[in-house]
Amino acid sequence: MSDCTHDCSTCGSNCSERTAPQSMLESPNALSKIGKVIGIVSGKGGVGKSLVASMLAVGMQRAGKHAAILDADVTGPSIPKAFGIEGRVLGNELGMIPARSKMGIDIMSVNLMLENPTDPVVWRGPVIAGVVKQFWTDVIWNDVDYLFVDMPPGTGDVPLTVFQSIPVDGIIIVTSPQELVSMIVRKAVKMAEMMQIPVLGIVENMSYAVCPDCGKKIMVYGESHTAEIAKEYGIPLLAQLPFDPSLAKCVDLGVIELHESTELDCAVEQLLGTT
Repeated sequence: MSDCTHDCSTCGSNCSERTAPQSMLESPNALSKIGKVIGIVSGKGGVGKSLVASMLAVGMQRAGKHAAILDADVTGPSIPKAFGIEGRVLGNELGMIPARSKMGIDIMSVNLMLENPTDPVVWRGPVIAGVVKQFWTDVIWNDVDYLFVDMPPGTGDVPLTVFQSIPVDGIIIVTSPQELVSMIVRKAVKMAEMMQIPVLGIVENMSYAVCPDCGKKIMVYGESHTAEIAKEYGIPLLAQLPFDPSLAKCVDLGVIELHESTELDCAVEQLLGTT
């Protein structure tokens, strides 16, 4: 056809030159063995996405599964800090070897490749997306049951690269109670629908604070609307996490694996039962 754009995905014509859509999925390292891939996403930053990814990995490890975290938040990597991992990852001609936490959780992050963990990553979007892709293709993920991908906030280059390049089995959306964030959650849900990736559930962070004197729940951000959104889209609300100074201290000290918490047990059980 004279007006053909050669993009069959946007064309409804049934011509002889029509081709089937080509998959953009990348193959993992030949030595990798990966079970389920779960993306941890948020429509905006600062809602505790990396915290939830870390806690889910710890919960899976405690459930007897080998968990791993691919830290795709390249410009704001915080996973190594939460687990107290320092130094640089090693590699050989076969691929890169992820760092391993005290509990045995495999972790790959750009902060484990820098001379100094406080050095900023000042890269353009395509370079960052390429690095994330390499974390999938070049890293040897050995006998991993659940690989959690901690994605940067928003719906830009890196989330799109992850969804197109990595066979994500489902995502968990992390949010906070504010009305403004409700709109952002809808954006994340709609992006997942566009990419045909199941939304496994929503985790609301910073839902409330508990008074240390009387035990009363204080809704710091006011009434939550997350349950309404979850019901609207038919998505499970997996947990509503409180402000927890003891958890924050464990993260600061790099000992998140020592924190005893049951708030995400339901989320772990949901993943074990549905993925």
